[in-house]
Amino acid sequence: MSPAAVAPPLSRTKRFVIAAVSAINDAACRSDGTVNRRLVSLLDARVAASAKPFRGVRTADVPVDLSRDLWFRLFVPSSVSDGERLPVIVFFHGGGFAFLSPDSYLFDDVCRRICRTVHAVVVSVNYRLAPEHRCPAQYEDGVHVLRFLEDGGLLYADPSAADLADLSSCFLVGDSAGGNIVHHVARRWAADADGGWKRLRLAGMVLIQPYFGGEERTEAELRLVGAPLVSVERTDWLWRAFLPEGADRDHEASNVFGPRAVGELEEALPAAMVVVGGFDPLQDWQRRYCKGLRARGKSARLVEYPEAFHSFYSFPDLKQSTVLMEEIKSFVDSHRPRKEEDRERSGGGDKHCNIEEW
Repeated sequence: MSPAAVAPPLSRTKRFVIAAVSAINDAACRSDGTVNRRLVSLLDARVAASAKPFRGVRTADVPVDLSRDLWFRLFVPSSVSDGERLPVIVFFHGGGFAFLSPDSYLFDDVCRRICRTVHAVVVSVNYRLAPEHRCPAQYEDGVHVLRFLEDGGLLYADPSAADLADLSSCFLVGDSAGGNIVHHVARRWAADADGGWKRLRLAGMVLIQPYFGGEERTEAELRLVGAPLVSVERTDWLWRAFLPEGADRDHEASNVFGPRAVGELEEALPAAMVVVGGFDPLQDWQRRYCKGLRARGKSARLVEYPEAFHSFYSFPDLKQSTVLMEEIKSFVDSHRPRKEEDRERSGGGDKHCNIEEW
């Protein structure tokens, strides 16, 4: 009997790229718990912001707090109707809390595609990285950016974008570690939703293959040894670099509904869309997260791509990557606070993914 597959069929070029990324990341994660930033820079190609539209989107980098290098890259569609208001997507990039940024080519491209497909203003956050800055620094940076938007910071930074941005229709979106940040930032917003936020309202959150974990080894983690990009050894190192000193993987930051979870979910926590890949070793944690939301009375849409590996969306030529962009659009369109007759729901019928509503 041949061994079970741990990855879908991939081109030689994709296999090479994935192997190179994995090798450099492994080499950059030192045994003393630090990151070799110079080595990482060999892999992390950067893209400058451009006021001139490229592929239908203009970009600008907006400072929030230079003392901690907190800023965001703004993505604005170049084609907008007169008087049109657009939903706002606050995006948190992946990279195990330790790598990459909004100006990394990978995430500049991902956010540009989201901006163009969803027709939204996208705010991609440059949060502080581990291990230099441990949890909860990344969550605090996310809330700080929301507060910047709430307080009218965008009006001074980019008045034309501020005119388009509908802060009452704000969504948090993140991939991998960014998906983890989405949950914790949303909870912090929801804890003060009734009194502390007047203009910015969270309408939904999209967690793309979110990075959750625990001390237990799940069936998928044991079965998918050798899967692209994610391994138990890599995730263990990244959790040690991110979590507070002395904490283990059952800390609430990683195992959000685990044995050390405290308190009930906030009433204002918005609906969620959780994306899972069939070749992602983290998939069991992601499904548990979705079930945990539902068990606590929250709306959660589970979108599964059986043939997808971790970070599949970073390859725009993959069919699942295109379908995901349309699913994000469908979720945003169906959860914007507007009249029911104006809502559109186009997702759910594509053979490349399975959708479970709750």
